[in-house]
Amino acid sequence: MRMRTIAIGLTVFASLAISGCSGSTPAPAGAASPLGKHSGQSKSGPAKASTPLSSAVLAERLLAEADLGQDYTRKPESAARHDDVTVIGCPELEQLGGDAATGGSLDFPNKAKVTFVYSGSTGSEVAEELYSDAAPKLADGTKQIFDAMTGCPVYQVVIGSRPVKITTQKLAAPALGDQAWSQLLTFTAGGQDSIVKQTAVRTGAVLLIVSGSPALVDSHVEKALDKALPAS
Repeated sequence: MRMRTIAIGLTVFASLAISGCSGSTPAPAGAASPLGKHSGQSKSGPAKASTPLSSAVLAERLLAEADLGQDYTRKPESAARHDDVTVIGCPELEQLGGDAATGGSLDFPNKAKVTFVYSGSTGSEVAEELYSDAAPKLADGTKQIFDAMTGCPVYQVVIGSRPVKITTQKLAAPALGDQAWSQLLTFTAGGQDSIVKQTAVRTGAVLLIVSGSPALVDSHVEKALDKALPAS
């Protein structure tokens, strides 16, 4: 079922794409203000897409290196993986049913994503994903996913033969968009911990997810939202 594919996609994406970052990264100079202040947005605020946007349009609205400043390098897109993925110890996720996910993208029809490596301090990464679908589908689906994930303080995902312990903590959502969610995930594999923050914001028919080092997520989520939904 699609909901489980989406839920596991979030955890697999974070554990594979952001596996190199741990701890916290100092926010770069000129970083955005704390979440919820809206100082990075125009006075009219971001426009609301009432109908789904195509993948091509979403790709044009992703952040680029020029938007982020120096010390950021776009990471080449990795080849698709086809490992089996199994969730253990989280009934909320398991009850969503369906086949295990094999990739890191959510199962919404229109999507685009990009990942940047920040070399200013620890080589951390920050990733942006944009999705578009009918607003009710985005709203219900994303709420169900985040509720399930944060409803399990500790669970395990087995990717192929590699077990990854995941500890989740629900965070206060930013005062952005029509709906917002935020969580902190700690991935433990091979005796090493990786800390990833995920913040999702839905505005109309567009869903934005920014994942990575907590400081980098906080620095760029409002900027990403402004570019994804330009002020009218």
